[in-house]
Amino acid sequence: MEFSHKSVLLNECIENLNIKPDGIYVDGTLGGAGHSYHICERLSKKGRLIGIDQDEDAIRAATTRLEPFKDRVTIVKDNYSNIKNVLVSLGIDKVDGILLDIGVSSYQLDNAERGFTYKEEDAPLDMRMDRQSGITAQDVVNDYSEMELFRVIRDYGEEQFAKNIAKHICIERSKSRITTTGRLTEIIKAAIPMKFRVNGGHPAKKTFQAIRIEVNGELDKLSKTLDDALDCLNPGGRLSIITFHSLEDRIVKEKFAKWCNPCTCPKEFPVCVCGKKPLGKLPFKAVAPSKEELEENPRARSSRLRTFEKF
Repeated sequence: MEFSHKSVLLNECIENLNIKPDGIYVDGTLGGAGHSYHICERLSKKGRLIGIDQDEDAIRAATTRLEPFKDRVTIVKDNYSNIKNVLVSLGIDKVDGILLDIGVSSYQLDNAERGFTYKEEDAPLDMRMDRQSGITAQDVVNDYSEMELFRVIRDYGEEQFAKNIAKHICIERSKSRITTTGRLTEIIKAAIPMKFRVNGGHPAKKTFQAIRIEVNGELDKLSKTLDDALDCLNPGGRLSIITFHSLEDRIVKEKFAKWCNPCTCPKEFPVCVCGKKPLGKLPFKAVAPSKEELEENPRARSSRLRTFEKF
């Protein structure tokens, strides 16, 4: 299957990064290099792009896509949470911009064997971004306790029927191991009252999201990475992050707000005495996809782009 993915908020990302021709930029979620290609177009021969991804299919696709710019591109197989170590290993101290697109690519969603989709009956339950490491969705579904499943589905999926879904999963797996996305989808449907299944999105969407986040440790990695990414920026450098659901967006929004106003003095103090100064500013408000983009790519519907500029 060909690696195909529509880059979300492409023009807005390029504008937000404020690319300097001789600058060094990091695409921490390289994917098929949709964003990176347009970053490279704006770089001189002195500029440099570091692309990071843990998905081998993505790396193969990106390597081909970025062939015209190979003199200024370095691709590293790793997770964006290790950005600091990656840059150190390349002898790079600071960069001028970092882009993170936190989500699953269209290729991963559409490639049934990756196990991210709830629209295929016989796809294996996997959901790993890096298929060479970590637990799979099958491990989570079959080996977690009912209470652990409830926590994952409630906290990461924000699913109101999390308790009942966890209960149904445990009942069904006692009969035989749950190994396919199709069977898991049917179990989830049975756990949700009919009137709630009729309205809204696909009944399995939130639970699949929750399991994917758990399998890949997405929220923990995002929270850890933000401080490291800030440390890696030059003064005037920008960190742009695309999120796809409220949990991710809340982490980014709160972190950026803290960086803009790190003061810990009580509100009743007339002046700041803690000495903590702002680390930067927000050059733009949060950006959502345009109507035109949503018509072309409905999957961009929940995306948000936030950018922080370091002082």
